[in-house]
Amino acid sequence: MYDFTIVGAGIVGLSTAYKLSLKYPEARILVLEKEDRVAAHQTGKNSGVIHSGIYYKPGSYKARNCVDGRHQLVDFCRQHDVAIDVCGKVIVATDESKIPKLQEIFERGLQNEIEGIEMIDADRLNELEPHVNGVAAIRVPCAGIVDYAKMCRVLMKLLEEGNGKVQFNSAVSNISDKGDKIVIEAGGKHVHSRFLVNCAGLYSDHVARFAGVHSPVKIVPFKGEYYELKPEAEYLVNNLIYPLPNPEFPFLGVHFTRMALGGIECGPNAVFAFKREGYKKFSFSLKETTETLNFPGFWKMARQHWRMGLDEYKRSFSKKAFVQGLQKLIPEVQEKHLRVSPSGIRAMALQPNGEILDDFYFEVVDRQIHVLNAPSPAATAGLAIGDEIVRKVEANFSFPQTA
Repeated sequence: MYDFTIVGAGIVGLSTAYKLSLKYPEARILVLEKEDRVAAHQTGKNSGVIHSGIYYKPGSYKARNCVDGRHQLVDFCRQHDVAIDVCGKVIVATDESKIPKLQEIFERGLQNEIEGIEMIDADRLNELEPHVNGVAAIRVPCAGIVDYAKMCRVLMKLLEEGNGKVQFNSAVSNISDKGDKIVIEAGGKHVHSRFLVNCAGLYSDHVARFAGVHSPVKIVPFKGEYYELKPEAEYLVNNLIYPLPNPEFPFLGVHFTRMALGGIECGPNAVFAFKREGYKKFSFSLKETTETLNFPGFWKMARQHWRMGLDEYKRSFSKKAFVQGLQKLIPEVQEKHLRVSPSGIRAMALQPNGEILDDFYFEVVDRQIHVLNAPSPAATAGLAIGDEIVRKVEANFSFPQTA
């Protein structure tokens, strides 16, 4: 029997397993992953940005864990030879009307104790990013880029050097609490465990439901569609270039990202996905789409944000419209400079009233912890989220402390 079983071998699941192994080195730990590799979905399909923590509400899980997690991530990757570059980014105001919002974000960054941030004028912005259109910006030197998939492979290696194991091709189909143990059906086998941690990302609400936890939160998938700059246009971007975010929607707008393994990504837009792991343009699951459409919170959210949704779909089907969005930051970008890049899916947690749950969210029941919302910056914050889960284990479960 295992002491801890974690569902999901993305950055949050593996960080949790790793942190539990440090706290309880004698514990037997199993990570169940339905795919044949780690970081197969959200972790391995994001743009690899190390977020600073500048945007998030002071005192929130996001704000605290992003800053702590970022520091841990940088140290971890440098120690374990994971590709990383703390290259910095700029958040750009493209006209004078946006400067008050820029100042508001800067003040929030100061509250969150983001090191080194500074307001810069157009001349300084032009020195950092010569091709950007902007009247002012925030320079965020502690942001960067990293290879999250490699980080996950290292976490798995460290886990397996101890008492841990990652078991692939093991999709969870049922969870039963037998009183003295939890029985997990996964990949056609039965796993017995003292404790369970659900880090299943896009399917975290389904896994919770298998365990009898009927959370009011529903995962709704949104697809992020990207282009990348062709090599001859990469000179247009030095590092990371972001617009001002929309305060009503938890996406950061189309931006430019230099990636840790080479290349420059442009995007994403954000459109409703008709399949939770549907990365292709016309991917569709009738069952999953019906599930979303039957959730009242989806329609309440849609009524509130329908204009923004139409704009996002316009960019999805029109390369010209997508380029026009990019040109607000870099006017020189042309359609000919772009080629399609792989899409990613974000698990967005919706509440029944249609509000988007904009912070990390956990539900704790007897010997189980369910991570039911871990949006961006969860990859940056992964190691700190692992610490958070260890604290919840200590506070809620009876397990002998051996470290």
